[in-house]
Amino acid sequence: MTDLPTPLEEAPPELSGGRPLYLKREDVHELGAFKWRGALPALEKYRAGGADAVVTASTGNHGAATAWAAERTGMRAVVFVPEGASAAKVALLEDLGAELHPVGADLDESKDLAREHAAANDLPFFEDGAEPAQFDGYEAIGEEILQQLGRAPETVIVPVGNGALIIGVRLGIGRVTGVVAKEAPVMALSMEAGHPVECDRSATFADGMAVRVAIPLALEEMRRGGYPMMMVSEREMAHAVRDYASAGIRVEGSGAASLAAFRKRRAVMEPVVLIVTGRNIDDDLHRRCVEDPDSFPD
Repeated sequence: MTDLPTPLEEAPPELSGGRPLYLKREDVHELGAFKWRGALPALEKYRAGGADAVVTASTGNHGAATAWAAERTGMRAVVFVPEGASAAKVALLEDLGAELHPVGADLDESKDLAREHAAANDLPFFEDGAEPAQFDGYEAIGEEILQQLGRAPETVIVPVGNGALIIGVRLGIGRVTGVVAKEAPVMALSMEAGHPVECDRSATFADGMAVRVAIPLALEEMRRGGYPMMMVSEREMAHAVRDYASAGIRVEGSGAASLAAFRKRRAVMEPVVLIVTGRNIDDDLHRRCVEDPDSFPD
């Protein structure tokens, strides 16, 4: 496991544009993403309650973290993934020994089927974003940023899928800004509406943000924080993936979303922190972002 805390690095000029910008490198973990921080305490809780297996649904990183944590807690991980899920992430799940069920047109359909499977087999269902133990795990990211930077940044820009990461980071640091994909806007729309809404789309290449149905608990916690939300396009994220690559950092769409949002903000004097959430992106998709980012919709 990566030594903690994960690095906080000053962003290279090709990313910062000369503004004070730092990168919190959650991508350096052996799983290539931050999700282990929430999965391990959640599974320890289930194990303490007598469970020997857990069911979850994921586009990839959460499932991999669940399988990783299951191995460490002596449990079995049953992971439902949408049909057409990232090949890189599915391969990682297989390597980690998860029992895979590739079903459902998107994450929310897979989640419904996973929940049914858990109920039929009397197993706990670990819903990403609906387990308070995750919030505690992600709180440490905010606390580490404060310790490493030595002061509070103007804000930490956090990609939002189901909302668990931004909830936890806010608990640790207080100052956060959320970013969603324009093609998967459900959490921003729900924040605006003041209640969970079901969206008609989650067609973003940033699969970690590809949520169509808001989770009530996560939304309640996000609304309590009352932090601002931003929206970025597929093209803006693809350009960010390309620019990260030019700086020698491989990121997936969710990780690039924060940089895309940073570039839409006014000039700032105080440091801003971006969370580099993960690196698990398919080779063909990464190549397209690097070579032809304008081929993505704006």
